[in-house]
Formats: sequence, C-alpha cells, structure tokens
Amino acid sequence: MTIASPSEPSTQRMIHVTALTAGRFDPSSRFRIRQFIRPLKTLGIDVREYWPLINRYAIEPLPWLVKALRAPGLLAARSTNITWLGRELVSGKFTLEKFAGRKRIFDVDDAIWTPYPSDFSAEIVRHCSGVIAGNRFLSDHYCKLGSQVWMIPTCVDTDVWKPPAAPHGSQWTIGWMGSWSNLPYLQEIEKPLADFLLRHPDCRLLVVSNRRPSFKNMPAGAWDFVPWSTENEIVQTQRMNVGLMPLLDSESSRGKCGFKMLCYMSVGLPVVASPVGVNAEILAHDRLGFAAASPGDWLQALECLYGDRSLGPSMGATGRAVVEERYSVRANAPKLAGIFREVAES
Repeated sequence: MTIASPSEPSTQRMIHVTALTAGRFDPSSRFRIRQFIRPLKTLGIDVREYWPLINRYAIEPLPWLVKALRAPGLLAARSTNITWLGRELVSGKFTLEKFAGRKRIFDVDDAIWTPYPSDFSAEIVRHCSGVIAGNRFLSDHYCKLGSQVWMIPTCVDTDVWKPPAAPHGSQWTIGWMGSWSNLPYLQEIEKPLADFLLRHPDCRLLVVSNRRPSFKNMPAGAWDFVPWSTENEIVQTQRMNVGLMPLLDSESSRGKCGFKMLCYMSVGLPVVASPVGVNAEILAHDRLGFAAASPGDWLQALECLYGDRSLGPSMGATGRAVVEERYSVRANAPKLAGIFREVAES
C-alpha cells in the first residue's frame, strides 16, 4: 500500500466531522486537531470537538467512567459524515473506536505501539477509512498494515507562533521546552550543556516544562525553570536565543514529529537537534540549525552560535520560512480538507 496524496478541497457541500480528542491540554489534540478547526470551516469542513471533562489518565482505570464521558462524542459521531479519532480513546487499547460513527479516520503523531507487547492500533485502523500520519516512519508502519495513509505533519499556527516584536535581552539563553516525559532526553545532554555554561557564565539555560528536571552536574545559578502553561509557552520560547531538541535513536523517537523544533523555528530561533527521524528531514531543508549526534557536537554547535551572533538570527529566519512553507496550519489546512472530502465522498 502506498501513501495517498490528499485531493484538493472543493467548494461543494459542507462535510461534518466529529473529533474525539484526549483533552484540553493534550498536545496532539491541540496541534493536530483543535488549531485546524477554524481554517477548516472556511474550506467546507465543519469540525466539532469532544474530549473527556476529566483527565483521560485519571479515568482510564475506570472503564465505566470512560464510556460515560465519551458518550456525548460517540452520540454526536452517529450524525456526522466522519469521525476524526485523535489517537486511541483509551491509552494502549482498542475499545470504543468501532462505535464512533460510520466513517472514521485515525490520526497519529507518535509510535504509540512501542510501550506495549503488541500493536493494539492495528485493530483500530482495521475499523477506519484511513490514517493521517505525522511523518514517514508512521506512514510506513500503517501502510504495512494495509491502511490507506495520508501524511500531514504536526503543524504550527504561524499567525500565533511568531518572532518577538522586540529584540532578545542581553543574556544569551539556551532553551528547551517539553513535557515531563521528555525530560530524560534533555538530561542526557547535561554534560555538554554544563561544560558550555561553565565556560560562559553570561549565558543561561531556560527549561520550560510541567515538571522540574533532575540535573546532577548543572552549575548552580546557571539555569532557570519555568512551569509550562498554554498562556506562557509562546512568550517563554521567544525568550530563547537557540532551541534544543535532543533525542535517543530509538523506535519511539523515530515516531516523533519534530514539533519542538518547529515551535523554535516559528519564532525565529536556530535549532540544535539530534538527527533522528523527522528531525533529520527538517534539518535537511536548509541551513536552519545544527545536527548534534554526540556530546562534542552539542558543545561545538553552541560555541558556534555563541561566537557568531549574526548566525543565529540568519538561521532563525530561514527556519521560520521553512515552517511557513511546509509545516504551518495555513499550508496544510487545504490538504487536510481534501482528505475529509475524499473520505466523505468515497
């Protein structure tokens, strides 16, 4: 099975879609579904989103509560053309998906099968019209399962994520933003970061997350932690001079969609990233940052950007242009609309 090319949206009848997502703050829900709702409406695709009012991880040990909280969305799906499944409805399981409307599309931006003994998602996609995958690694996986697959990257709304109006402050700031589950990747490069900060006491590391990292050797006073929130994620990213995205080379990492990199790039930052999976593809577009595969690479990249203060803004401008052209909501909403129309009319 090959990856399908989404057809162009037309000005035909309105297509009605029910989106079943994981929650208000869930990153996949926010960036793969919710931010597309308004632009899709202008393209003839009316999306209504439903998520559990209680955090999904808190209710999953109680199957009866999961079913009760999912009921409004499942009922709504019965009267719409398509159900847009924001990943699985219960972590690591095939459960209620086959009851979610007449036609279903499964949206996936991670190698969700890797923590489990078998691929539960194979049964989900067997009940779907197709899969919208966030990168080629995921596309290949679901193609091998016999699914119709379209590839839409995880996107950034470049009308919202944009460079700051005023220049950066005088303190040169290395930045990392992410959830607590990805902190181990940052902690893996603690030594080159600590070495750099020891050499340059006028620099700082800024960590924005929902949990404080557990550094062991980071110089005292050389780094700041800011609790993440939806309200501060953009302004905190704009405080940075360079954005970091370290990863380990694993099946799980190859399933990631490079979203952290794209957020940095969208606000005009150069990036230093592990060349794993889609990260390598993004870095290959143009001179927008550095690939770092070893501790020495991380240190060298930071020294280069610190030493040449014109290089970072130049790379950042290039990265911003790449996001606008390839990874923005504006560029991908028409492709997404074409997918829904194709499925609705099939």
